Amino acid sequence: MNLTFIGPSGVGKGTHANRLEQEFKLLHLSTGDLLRENLQARTDLGSRARGYMDRGELVPDELVDAMIEERLRRADSSQGVLFDGFPSTLYQAKFLDHFFEGVGRKLDAAIYFKVSDAEVISRLSGRLICQKCQTPYHARFKPPRMAGACDVCDGKLYQREDDTPEMVRLRLRAFQRAMGPVVDYYHKAGRLLILNGEGQVEDVYRQVVQAVTAVQQRGTWMPTGEEVHLLTEGKAPIVLPTKRAARRTLDLVLLGGPGCGKGTQAEQLSRELKLPHVATGDLFRDNLKQQTPLGKLAKSYMDRGELVPDDITEAMVRDRLARPDAAEGFILDGFPRTLPQAQALAELMHEMQRQLAGVLYINVSDEDIVGRLSARLICRNCQASYHLQFKPPAKPGICDSCGGELYQRDDDNPTTVRARLKTFHAQTEPLIEYYQKAGLISEVSGHGDVSTVTARTQAAAKAIAKSRRKG
Repeated sequence: MNLTFIGPSGVGKGTHANRLEQEFKLLHLSTGDLLRENLQARTDLGSRARGYMDRGELVPDELVDAMIEERLRRADSSQGVLFDGFPSTLYQAKFLDHFFEGVGRKLDAAIYFKVSDAEVISRLSGRLICQKCQTPYHARFKPPRMAGACDVCDGKLYQREDDTPEMVRLRLRAFQRAMGPVVDYYHKAGRLLILNGEGQVEDVYRQVVQAVTAVQQRGTWMPTGEEVHLLTEGKAPIVLPTKRAARRTLDLVLLGGPGCGKGTQAEQLSRELKLPHVATGDLFRDNLKQQTPLGKLAKSYMDRGELVPDDITEAMVRDRLARPDAAEGFILDGFPRTLPQAQALAELMHEMQRQLAGVLYINVSDEDIVGRLSARLICRNCQASYHLQFKPPAKPGICDSCGGELYQRDDDNPTTVRARLKTFHAQTEPLIEYYQKAGLISEVSGHGDVSTVTARTQAAAKAIAKSRRKG
């Protein structure tokens, strides 16, 4: 029997999973624990994850997938698995089904803990976490035996900086955008169970045991279509960007696979159009370096060996696009990467009384990308990107911008690049379809030398700007 617990932070997934794994002899897996284990053990995957963190970058999805896959391959095939908070996106749900199919397993049920937003906000305001082992407690539902001290390791308990009503609301919104398609996916497959997660812990746990027993005995406890509709109704409707807006700004998004040249083209467009180049990788690093409130919040996740959630990235983008230099437009590079992030951007633009002018999709074949990344060099100091063929540094091994040392990343090898491309295609195809429906996609061939691709990209951007002025 293989199960997953899904629901927003604060609904009790971890608390109930810890008890259920003992009662039903299940292997309990959470992405946070897996990431910490790999970091502490300094496995190959952990070292690669640490490399991203040390560079001030987000740990990519394909690395998390690889950790899940590696752990499952080591698991006893006769032991059931209980996932806690995974999958959190439709891409991850499909990845898990595909992997399970290959090893003769299947996910039997996804159990969703239904808790109102108001209750989640209330719960998280009372949540306490152990600084040492990350065990969660709650002042009302699960208090420690000794105030301020962890029952497990005697570590000091603290309240996270993001367990404030404002940040919890942003987190809930990000969760709802990502989880709606996951709920639909499991409901259509007849594997979704919805439990009322409110009430006393023991009462909720009895529901959990009854539901799991029904799954184990092949009983039926599937929700009706109406129950599923009520679960997602009004939570995160799909928002399609349009070309109508109160202000006619030149707001552009660049899409493309790793190594397609987005960063180079964004820099060229920024100079040509006199618009700021907003690269989310740089934005993330800047917030960390300047120790902004969002940077400190992101670092707190990284220091705990956890994945930085989407709501923090979204908040960084929101703050950056609201600055005066982006008042007439921007060139956004690296965000959105997924459909939920695209919907977050559409909502943000609506709040700003603006709409995207266009989306430039730089299309390069997978094999060309594999070849390109094998010749990519990165500055250790400022993370500037170079290429031995297309964008060589003025002095071999030295960054033109800051004089830092250039090196090749461990993940720029053919096997790893192909894994990254697989994730890119799975996540980006729905994104391209989303923007095509809105009439915003302009596809640009990324093949050829830099000057040729630059000419194509600038021509496409200028056509969008001209159409914007006329519209």
